[in-house]
Order: sequence, then C-alpha cells, then structure tokens
Amino acid sequence: MSRADRTPPSEAEYAEYRTRFCNWGRWGADDELGTVNHVTEQVRRDAAALVREGRSISLARPLDTRTGPANPYPAHHFQARPGSGGMLDYVGMFIHGVVLTHIDALCHLPTENGRMWNDRPMGEDRMPATRNGTIEFLREGIVTRGVLYDVPRHRGADFVAPGRPVHGWELDDVAAAQGVQPRPGDAVLIRSGFDPFWRVQGHGPAFESVTGVHASCVEFLFEHDAALLVWDFQDAPTADQGIPNPSPRSPMALHVHHILLPYMGMPIIDNADLEELARCCAEVGRWEFQLVVAPLHIPGATGSPVNPIAVL
Repeated sequence: MSRADRTPPSEAEYAEYRTRFCNWGRWGADDELGTVNHVTEQVRRDAAALVREGRSISLARPLDTRTGPANPYPAHHFQARPGSGGMLDYVGMFIHGVVLTHIDALCHLPTENGRMWNDRPMGEDRMPATRNGTIEFLREGIVTRGVLYDVPRHRGADFVAPGRPVHGWELDDVAAAQGVQPRPGDAVLIRSGFDPFWRVQGHGPAFESVTGVHASCVEFLFEHDAALLVWDFQDAPTADQGIPNPSPRSPMALHVHHILLPYMGMPIIDNADLEELARCCAEVGRWEFQLVVAPLHIPGATGSPVNPIAVL
C-alpha cells in the first residue's frame, strides 16, 4: 500500500518502514546531519530568493512557566531582585513535550532495538552511549525553503478533527492545490490547527495525542527528500493510526517520530505556532518562503528550544 492508492499502511507494512525508509549509511558511517544533508548551498540560495515581501514571522510559542495538564514541568524564568547588582535573568526548561517549541535531535528517540540514528548504540540511561546525533551538530543552523501545508484550509475547516488524521496523499493534494512542487531540502510545515482546536474545546491542551499526522506521511517526506518536519499537532493518536504505538511505554503516539528520528535521520520541530504564518501565506497567495532555524549549541543535548523564523 502507498500514497498512490491512498491507503494507510497495515501493521506489517508499517514495520517495513524501518527498512524501506532507513537512511543509515546513506551519507557515510560518521554522518551527523541526516536529512539536513539535502539542504545544499543551492537550496539555501534558492530559499533566499523567496524573500519578496520582506516579512518575518516567528513560529515559536511563548515560553510557558505555568503548570498544567500539558505542561507538568513548566519552564523557569527568574529575574534579579532590587539590590542584586545587575539586570539578570535565569531561564531553565525541559526541552521536550507538547508545549515548548523545540527541535528534536536525531538521538532523541531510539529504535525498538535500542539503536540510535545511523545504527549507534543507546546507553543504559536511554541517552546516546556516544556523542552522536546530539544537537550540537546542527549548530550551523538550518536555512532552507519552507512550505506550509495548510490542511484545515484545504479541507475548508478550522482544524484537523480527531478521527481524520493528515495522510501522505493529502499532502500531495495540498501541494497541488497551493501550486507548490515539493523539492529536495524542503522544510515541510504541516498545519493541523492547534489553536483553533483548543479554542473550541474551551480549555487548554492535554499531554496526549488528540489529532494530527498519520504515519503515512513518512512516505511523502522520504520520497521528496525533505530535510525537516515542522508541525503544530504531532503524531495522530494510536486509534487514528490503526496500528500499535511503536513506543508503547509512551503516553503519546509516536508513529511518525519513531521512523523519522532514528531511521530516516530527520529532525523534527514540535509545537510550532503556524497560525500567523497561515494567515500571511493566504494573504499573499503563496505557501513557500525562507525558513531559518538556529538551535542552541548545547553539547550532548537531545534537542533545543528554537524560534523558527519564516521570511516571505
């Protein structure tokens, strides 16, 4: 089954994703960039040529210092008291979760057999046994063409409803409707409508999968040589995937994460705010732009907070 016949993978077919979409060794045994290798100098030059209106848009959510169901480990922001002798801020945070806008390093998730990106070993603490696939290898940043796949707009809805996940063939449909040809090195931004969804619910988000992206999108990302995935909602819930969660100990469905990070070698930006970008893209009538992502240089980290910038 594939995008061509618009049928989601069975459990057996999903298991084959681990070999079918595996990039281990593709860029050499010592590779630390994974699919970011698709971002060539020419890709960067072409992305710069997309800056026409001169508008820049942040895709980051505010740092959330409030505890809540979706934020059990809130960020810390302390400021100096009068008389401390200076203007000081202290910031501390857990990088991952469903609130903070962050990028997952390639070592963030192991395979079901305890291997990391490019067949590296995982340590006993479920961290990389060696300094490989960690976030400092992306310290030069990712500057490429971003394409917004505005799925709710394509559906004529406010958000992606539970039970109707985003499939790989729908990304083909959205691209065609928006007049965009996917290219190697693209950052694929999938909007499911995070903010409109939670406004209708009448309360804040929860630490669980409620709607989002189906594993069938992995095929689209691989076959178009995408460099990066950016999304507001993450993996659709297991009930909507129709196949078991590859990480059964996780409270979140990880069907897309499980293939992209350790096997395909594709970084993921979780919890992006895509609402203003969607509005601006509709206003100017184009869904491609320059995307600039600058992870912090944190040696050994499994990810980094980021403020992705779309420049139209």
